Amino acid sequence: MMRQFSIAPWEMIAELWSKRALILALTRREIISRYKGSALGLLWSLFNPLFMLAVYTFVFGVVFNSSWSEASASKGQFALILFAGMIVFNLFAECTNKAPMTIVSNVNYVKKVLFPLEILPVVNAGAAIFHTAVSVVVWLAFYGIEVGVPVATVWMVPFAILPPLIMSIGLGWFLASLGVYLRDVSQVVGIFTTILMFLSPIFFPASAVPPSYQVFLNFNPLAPAIKQMRDAIYFGVPLDLYAYGSYLAASMIFAWLCFAWFQKTRRGFADVL
Repeated sequence: MMRQFSIAPWEMIAELWSKRALILALTRREIISRYKGSALGLLWSLFNPLFMLAVYTFVFGVVFNSSWSEASASKGQFALILFAGMIVFNLFAECTNKAPMTIVSNVNYVKKVLFPLEILPVVNAGAAIFHTAVSVVVWLAFYGIEVGVPVATVWMVPFAILPPLIMSIGLGWFLASLGVYLRDVSQVVGIFTTILMFLSPIFFPASAVPPSYQVFLNFNPLAPAIKQMRDAIYFGVPLDLYAYGSYLAASMIFAWLCFAWFQKTRRGFADVL
């Protein structure tokens, strides 16, 4: 008899909570394996955001001499504002780009009837959160050098990151399942994330978008998260509870729908693989 997989939202939460020890163990292994064999090991997780922050400062602050309407003309401060947006995008991109191959690259788990395949996209998100935390630490260190004491709202950063994290996990479930049946998905996703990066208010403020195109920002799933991140970590503006609550609720509903899709389609994984 074919095993039935529940799609109830409470079952989703209960399942992830009950498997939290396994998720942490696999996340730790995922992070360590990424840098295994390299001379610097985990230090690369620190050097990567440092290098990118230096590149942003030079390219946009020196070469293009860019400025931000809501901040001073300081090149360092512009790099901080830009990098704050990139932190959110990189979290989303790391989860999304890896998602289509999550099940395909773990065929041994598919063959194990009792293995909870639904935790694999969560493990990807856990590794992404680790790199996000490192990037935030680098950001705060540079802010301390360039500006001074962090703003009082910096404690809200984890809350600002929560909605895009939940959305990324949901999209991970959807793409992980779709990638089993359509192998071209990984190529399409790579193009999609690149386009989304340039269409998101990362390199420019949302106010710079012409009024006739402002409506398109409402359909950008990362635009609210980028604004909330910058408000919390740089501008010192508390999160708007209504906007934040709506975004969080929408992210949770989206994640559940993707979880339901994953549960409904996972029965065919073994046959395809």
